[in-house]
Amino acid sequence: MAMEKAPNVLVIGGNRYVGKRLITRLLAEGHRVTVLNRGSAPPPAGVEHLRADRDDERSLTGALGPRVFDVVVDQVCYTPRQAAIARRVFTGRTRRYVMTSTVEVYEYEDSAALVREEAVDPSTVPVDAGLPWDDPAFLEAQYGEGKRQAEAVLAAGPGFASTVVRVAHVLGGDDDFTGRLAHYAERIRTGEPIAVPTVNRPATYVYVEEIARFLAWAAGQDFTGPVNAASSGTLSTEELCAAVAAHVPGGRAEFRPVEVGEVSPFSFRRFYGMDNGRAARLGFTFSGARQWLPRAVAETLGKGD
Repeated sequence: MAMEKAPNVLVIGGNRYVGKRLITRLLAEGHRVTVLNRGSAPPPAGVEHLRADRDDERSLTGALGPRVFDVVVDQVCYTPRQAAIARRVFTGRTRRYVMTSTVEVYEYEDSAALVREEAVDPSTVPVDAGLPWDDPAFLEAQYGEGKRQAEAVLAAGPGFASTVVRVAHVLGGDDDFTGRLAHYAERIRTGEPIAVPTVNRPATYVYVEEIARFLAWAAGQDFTGPVNAASSGTLSTEELCAAVAAHVPGGRAEFRPVEVGEVSPFSFRRFYGMDNGRAARLGFTFSGARQWLPRAVAETLGKGD
């Protein structure tokens, strides 16, 4: 009996952090992997590399040539314009499109309960492609709105099977480029107060290795629509800082509540908790955040296990 052909996966982005781990997992699972990006870093051995600007439809189409894919995993879609180009280019080229989205799509929600996917229905989100999405400052300030509208473009109308993975705040890895845990480590080391809101809400998080595992798993599934990707259980700023302080000799976090103004990276005036029940019903069980937190902090601060 002939063996089934290995699934053919295109990863858009994939240069760093979650994307690198996703590619490693896809290869280990026997997928044929192609990476498309601007070429700032070479992909691992065994991966076909296509160079293109995903914002340039002609460049993207030219790089792809006649290729078709079982699934596309888009790690770097931030705006409705990018989503519209992707939808035009990949309609008829892929069975399914997986976009990495964010917990920030829920930025207008504020509930004591964990937020479910239906709180933001992409089919009801208005799209304004005329906003200055090419302005980096605007895009940074409107990160959640850009993702929300990108989701809406992918979900609009039939003929394009897609899912959006709403990723919680990611922790772990010695290649964490955000500097957020380092922010806490420096303040704990120097004794400088850590600014937090007067009412400081907890949030859900996900370990970098686990979100890569989830994306690789999702690439092989058939479900569509939004899915939350978060470890079970919420973490507070105090818990995160306690884990960081364990790596600073004599370290102790001192908090300074502020009514207005900038606060530290993982402190929130509203609840940032996501319900991961849909993922569980689809067949993926996330671990508990407290299980991996010490390891994630150790990796990021360069201590290892």
